[in-house]
Amino acid sequence: MDAARMGRTLSRIAHEILERHPRVGQLALVGVRTRGVPLARRLAQLIGESAATEPSVGALDITLYRDDFTTLAPQPITGGTDILFSIDGRTVVVVDDVLFTGRTVRAALDQLIDFGRPARIELAVLVDRGHRELPIRADYVGRTLSTAHDEAVKVLVVEEDGRDEVVLKKKRSRTPRKATAKTASKRRAPSKGGQARASRKKAAKVRPKSRKPRKARPTARSTVRRRR
Repeated sequence: MDAARMGRTLSRIAHEILERHPRVGQLALVGVRTRGVPLARRLAQLIGESAATEPSVGALDITLYRDDFTTLAPQPITGGTDILFSIDGRTVVVVDDVLFTGRTVRAALDQLIDFGRPARIELAVLVDRGHRELPIRADYVGRTLSTAHDEAVKVLVVEEDGRDEVVLKKKRSRTPRKATAKTASKRRAPSKGGQARASRKKAAKVRPKSRKPRKARPTARSTVRRRR
């Protein structure tokens, strides 16, 4: 998806939101950091162009609400949550770039409820790539993609990446580490003296041991001749 198509997709989502909720004063858009926030601001601007009034826009950082929070870094970096208005009795549309397993949306809902009791919560995403692990469905979808688990969907926005684009690519497989200087030094060829000692040891192992010839045992005939 290029910049032009992304713009048309966001315009369509904005019109769908406005059709369901013409009372813009009771509407609020809350983006999930990082790229859900600029998308929410664009949707609010597009809604304002048609309704002459822009809905309130907020931002959610769901880092501390993730179900895998204990597996993150000891001091995870958070972008902060900015909701400077009351959500009580309002229709809140959560905006995110990609809907995948649904765990990010679950964390966003948990955090959003801590700020008040909205009349209704809806979800708008630019890309739905499937593979849900929770019973979560988006109300507004820009595009649905059929993806595999080893593929990654990357949404790029001008505000964060310098361009608008949606990229689908394979995840990188783990490759063996390159040999460092320390390990490379251990693999270096031995010195001349070491090579000579190694060759002598090898020759000694290969060379068969000399055995003394066994004396032939006297037979019965030879003993009889001696007695004669």
